[in-house]
Amino acid sequence: MTLKEFFDLLAQNPALIIAYFTFVPLIAVLTAVWSGDKGHLAPSNIIYATLIYLVTVPGIFAITLSIYFFLFERRSILDTDVYTQILPVLSMVLTIFIIKRSVSLDKIPGFERLSGLIILITAMLSIMWFMDRLRLIAFTYVPFQYIIIGFFVVLLAIRIGWRRLAKS
Repeated sequence: MTLKEFFDLLAQNPALIIAYFTFVPLIAVLTAVWSGDKGHLAPSNIIYATLIYLVTVPGIFAITLSIYFFLFERRSILDTDVYTQILPVLSMVLTIFIIKRSVSLDKIPGFERLSGLIILITAMLSIMWFMDRLRLIAFTYVPFQYIIIGFFVVLLAIRIGWRRLAKS
């Protein structure tokens, strides 16, 4: 099954997507009401962390996919799929907003890893977009694995530079 076939299957059954991205913010609201001002303590913070991961991983993927479609495939914004590209982002924003009102996101376990993932994806997309716009054609005898290693070295350098910038 390809990714396109998977998205077509989801488009044929939108009730599953709507239910998933509706229940996650709803559970966040119920957890906020249930925990009150003790949202930073277990088990509430574990529930919040689970909800954030359940909604931000598809949300980040939807944003990345949309950027890829618009920048690289030059797809029209009118071709955007509401269920797979807009609903995950809206659910992600709503869930994070609900949780942020209940507890500081710094107290949620693992939230800093998501910000690192976002930075890494942004850096990788930026490099790919720059290389696409550069239209550099090189005929070389360098094996492909060395090009991939070089790409990851650049990503590592960006990550180290970002950490140093964030510390200062």
